[in-house]
Amino acid sequence: MIEPGSPAPEFTLARGDGEKFTRADLEGTTTVLVFYPFAFSPVCTDQLNLYHEVRDEVAARGATLYGVSCDATWSQTAFREQLGVAIEQLSDFEPKGETCRAFGVYHPGGFPQRALVIVDPDGVVKWSYQAASPGDLPGANLIFDGLAT
Repeated sequence: MIEPGSPAPEFTLARGDGEKFTRADLEGTTTVLVFYPFAFSPVCTDQLNLYHEVRDEVAARGATLYGVSCDATWSQTAFREQLGVAIEQLSDFEPKGETCRAFGVYHPGGFPQRALVIVDPDGVVKWSYQAASPGDLPGANLIFDGLAT
């Protein structure tokens, strides 16, 4: 997994509207990348609902949350809409897992590990965390701890 102090790697993810999200989009703001295994899976559903509840507090601390999975943008959009969450989803579908590999969170089973990466406004990884298993739900307190470092 990418270590704090490392520059964020070059990457390209797809937004729900088809536009690209790249490393350049990280610059100038604190970003929390929430890597999750699968849209519509039980733990991912709980995780995004929990983070949606605290997104205003995260924003008050100057950070923006983004969900990242290897699901296609259509699946991510349906997932976000069904949950009613406002956290923008970014797709690492094609080439599958390329960004997850760059951040060191790609599971050999073909999906992202459940991980959190905070990137500072200069594009440097400020904090990172990977759950012990994809079934573990990282609490929102971890995000606040990471933002406080």
